[in-house]
Amino acid sequence: MSPIDSASLASAPPRLLNQVRARIRVEHYSIRRVYVHWIRRFVLHFDKRHPRELGACHVEAFLSDPAVTRRVAASTQNQAKVALLFLCREVLEIELPWLDGITRARALTP
Repeated sequence: MSPIDSASLASAPPRLLNQVRARIRVEHYSIRRVYVHWIRRFVLHFDKRHPRELGACHVEAFLSDPAVTRRVAASTQNQAKVALLFLCREVLEIELPWLDGITRARALTP
């Protein structure tokens, strides 16, 4: 690798999931692989588009999908929501409007 290549790699911004991991450490959270998991799924769901290019409607669509198609538990949906809110607020420093358009998963009754 030439010196120019290594210099450009050193100056490149960290990748999104590395930024998430770093922010988790700064906030003194335990390493939450589940945050990284949900954020990765979100990015893949929209064909690897950067979350900065996506809006609240995309977050609502992503969070509604498991409730509608796979009938996941409410706690699973909430876990995904918290991970995406962490991404937007703490990593990307974007404030999302209220997410009223989410189809809510039903809590499982014993």
